[in-house]
Amino acid sequence: MEGQRHGVGLTGFASMPPAPAAAPSSQDLEVLRRIRDLLGGMRFALLTGAGLSTDSGIPDYRGPGSPPRTPMTYQEFVREAANRQRYWARNHIGWSHLRHADPNPGHFAAAHLERRGYLTGLITQNVDRLHEDAGSSNVIDLHGRFDQVVCLDCTRTYSRKLLAGMLAELNPDFLERAAATGLVEMAPDADATVEDRALISSFVVAACPACGGTLKPDFVYFGENVPKDRVEKAYAMVDAAAAVVVAGSSLTVMSGLRFVRHAAKDGKPVVIINRGETRGDDKATIKLEAGVSESLTWLAGNLPPL
Repeated sequence: MEGQRHGVGLTGFASMPPAPAAAPSSQDLEVLRRIRDLLGGMRFALLTGAGLSTDSGIPDYRGPGSPPRTPMTYQEFVREAANRQRYWARNHIGWSHLRHADPNPGHFAAAHLERRGYLTGLITQNVDRLHEDAGSSNVIDLHGRFDQVVCLDCTRTYSRKLLAGMLAELNPDFLERAAATGLVEMAPDADATVEDRALISSFVVAACPACGGTLKPDFVYFGENVPKDRVEKAYAMVDAAAAVVVAGSSLTVMSGLRFVRHAAKDGKPVVIINRGETRGDDKATIKLEAGVSESLTWLAGNLPPL
């Protein structure tokens, strides 16, 4: 229904119901039934990655067909002003795209699993806040959130929407000029690949409104550690669960893989739903190479009542 709002997230609501998830193939259905039989009556922790958000138009880093990318590290960001200029110019473009993304059926399926009581919690490696927009409430944003920025000097936080207004004032017509080059490609984590060096070098970076310090997106960069309290809360979700389900993550980085290894060490079943290989495949009780949205949607509708 037009105008109907879904979810309670902070990045904005999905203004229209999501398109129905594709039906799983007959081959995938056989594996999904095995997963249903394994998880039926069992509370589990759900770990999600970029493969869940691709159906919302957000590209991932490592999925099949993804071009090779070298994201900026934390050390590069803090070391040179030119690196921060390049990063914020790209992020300003990426934000204009990502803030319009809506949750897809996989996000709504995760929220439905939570309402049914199946989840001890949801751990996401994504920074897009689409789980919250879909209505999930017990969520750990493991790598942080794209809708917030933090000052590295005074530690104050600001909304990314506020920063967008500041950057727009400092860089009038920048987005229009970027679009006119035709050399911009969207990348994950509110990033964009921009080939026009002259355009990047003209970008003016905003400083902290309070202290004039360096602003950084409030998410974990490559080369930066996930905050200890966040990791401990995620471990608690896994410890409270009888199983772990991974949806849409290659588990390439240890920040997510550690929870799979922790569960397997405790003898808990691990289910992995992901297109392509993952670093946790050797720990998987059941592995399904299929679309994440349709798989979660099927499970949300077919797991028996607890």
